[in-house]
Amino acid sequence: MLSVERAERGAWTVLSVSGELDLVSSPVVRRLVHDAVADGRHDVVLDLSGVRFCDSSGVGVLIASRRLLYSCRGRLRLILPARGAVEGSHVNRVLAALGVRRLFEVYPDVATAAGTGAGARTASGGAGTPDAGAGARADAGTGAACGAGVTEGASGAKRVVAPRTAAEARHVR
Repeated sequence: MLSVERAERGAWTVLSVSGELDLVSSPVVRRLVHDAVADGRHDVVLDLSGVRFCDSSGVGVLIASRRLLYSCRGRLRLILPARGAVEGSHVNRVLAALGVRRLFEVYPDVATAAGTGAGARTASGGAGTPDAGAGARADAGTGAACGAGVTEGASGAKRVVAPRTAAEARHVR
């Protein structure tokens, strides 16, 4: 079972995820990240310290979230347990095994990631920093909703439709 709580910390939207991030539950996280973007919130912290299990669907959501936020010139930061890098939290081990750990900025806690803690510091994970990952933002700033189209359904709910490729993003305006 998955549980996600949303909170705001200054410019940051914090999504605290607990439980299992898998094929069944990962669309919930994807939708909440898209909802944050639709609300104009382009800096997102995903607190994964409560995640006990993560499969390839969960990793796919993390990568898609990173791509969406970078296309908005936003930022994605992950929270893994402070001792996760040493002992290896489940999510940290999965990301490392798949070779994608370097794509993400990883912080030990929300206060540090959102820059609200007394000891705010830079992230671990070199290539995941915004400057080092600039190449991943080649299609940034291409649409009114930062590379994504926002549609409103009959019920008034906002839905973000993210482009799948850089070429598609150039046509979303």
